[in-house]
Amino acid sequence: MTRLSFGVGRGRLVGMLPENPTIAMIGAGALGCYYGARLAQHGKQVHFLLRSDYAEVQKNGLTVRSVSGDFSLPPEAIHVFNDVRSMPKADLVIVTLKSTANDQFQPLIAPLLHDSTAILTLQNGLGNEERLAELFGAGRVMGGICFVCINRVGPGVIDHTAHGLIRLGEFGGGPSDRARWVADLFNTSAVQCEVLADLRYGRWEKLVWNIPFNGLSAAMDLTTDRLLDTPAGEELVRRVMSEVIATARVAGANLPDELIDYQIRRTQNMGSYRTSMHLDRTHGRALELEGIIGEPLRAAKRGGVPTPLMEAMYAQLRLLAQGNWVDSPRMA
Repeated sequence: MTRLSFGVGRGRLVGMLPENPTIAMIGAGALGCYYGARLAQHGKQVHFLLRSDYAEVQKNGLTVRSVSGDFSLPPEAIHVFNDVRSMPKADLVIVTLKSTANDQFQPLIAPLLHDSTAILTLQNGLGNEERLAELFGAGRVMGGICFVCINRVGPGVIDHTAHGLIRLGEFGGGPSDRARWVADLFNTSAVQCEVLADLRYGRWEKLVWNIPFNGLSAAMDLTTDRLLDTPAGEELVRRVMSEVIATARVAGANLPDELIDYQIRRTQNMGSYRTSMHLDRTHGRALELEGIIGEPLRAAKRGGVPTPLMEAMYAQLRLLAQGNWVDSPRMA
């Protein structure tokens, strides 16, 4: 057993975290299934909460087609549930829900908690850690940023085409033994994971990618390569990124201008990639609009930062979402 001291709620508790913790994966879509499958592949006790794919995965297991090596987990090698009340209490709850489902935090997470359960959210955008802290106590909460190209291509079938890094940190700020403990779970499971000194900085760094590429791809129905195909398209992406960086700075994350070139280069290596928001638009699903664009826009307004491109994109996406104006469903 490993003894770590960390805060839960307003007090300070000493949590006994086992060497092989019980992990609950809440929101087992593409992201949750991939990272959960990697953990399970390397002997971790992962319990998946599934909805639409439950029967298929219970019968046939999980299949991951990965740039890092394909693998399958047979049904007898994994623990799958369709009711959180049937799941065991967890030492670590990993939340990979779309932020549009944050109203389900209480019923989906509360039954899994014991006195020293830690919660890690791997969701996009801003505001997720704050909501979890309100419900379950700030001392439980960590946040993570995922840099991965991944899609669900069928029931229980995940396609991983590039990247995979997770960067995580404490909601309360600063590195901790607990954050290093969680990072080690991933690093020993073929997932590169780093501990952030400042989670807020990491969130805004990811938004420099998320806001232009998720937002523009959904608004314009274009893959990332097509957004960057022309000088005009690349210039538009760069101008949106500049607005995000200016907003981040007034929000306390002093991002460098050089981040724009870095994000452009890494996106060019992804090929014809369809972002999560683009896929949600295509399939008529709710868009993660508030967490990815709405909350950053409100931060810009509070800081007095002009963001005309982000505002126009937000207005267009709200029109799409409210009017349900989407294409006929098709797979990526």
